Amino acid sequence: MKKSCHPISIIDKYYSKNLQARKILLDHSRLVTRKALSIGRYLQNLGATVDVKFLAEAAMLHDIGMIMTDTPDLHCHGTGDYLQHGIRGKEILEGEGLFKHARVCERHIGIGLTAQEISKKNLPLPVLDMCPETLEEQIICYADLFYSKGIKNRNREKTREEVRDKLAKYGKGKVKIFDQWCKKFEPT
Repeated sequence: MKKSCHPISIIDKYYSKNLQARKILLDHSRLVTRKALSIGRYLQNLGATVDVKFLAEAAMLHDIGMIMTDTPDLHCHGTGDYLQHGIRGKEILEGEGLFKHARVCERHIGIGLTAQEISKKNLPLPVLDMCPETLEEQIICYADLFYSKGIKNRNREKTREEVRDKLAKYGKGKVKIFDQWCKKFEPT
């Protein structure tokens, strides 16, 4: 039996004592969710099978783990490195019995991370592949690239060129994946 998911209730459970971080998370997550749902509906109209209910839930929860990081700019005062917010979110959502949602948290960082990248760069993460695999995981990962949680330009959608420029710092392969997603999710 599938466990029911109420994203705002789950967010409130972990953010009730930190209303500033809650607002940042909700503002960002709503923007990502709106873009993800637009893409999901577009793909459905083309005949693709997209679970838009799951897409909405998982997009709202994809960054829930930021509360466990030490990221003062986001009013988060946990112990982890910000790069760990995906795996911390996975832990939170697995604890809630939301294993499919937890995978989105784990796999949404940038364009996704490979075990080889994590090992080579000595990142503070478990050495395993964390690349989005399902269509819904890819859509959320893509939509997330367009919005920042930081103070500067928090509610403004980045242009494709801005996203490309940021991804280029991590290699041509990341930009190539992004360009493939652009063609697949927003071809016009």
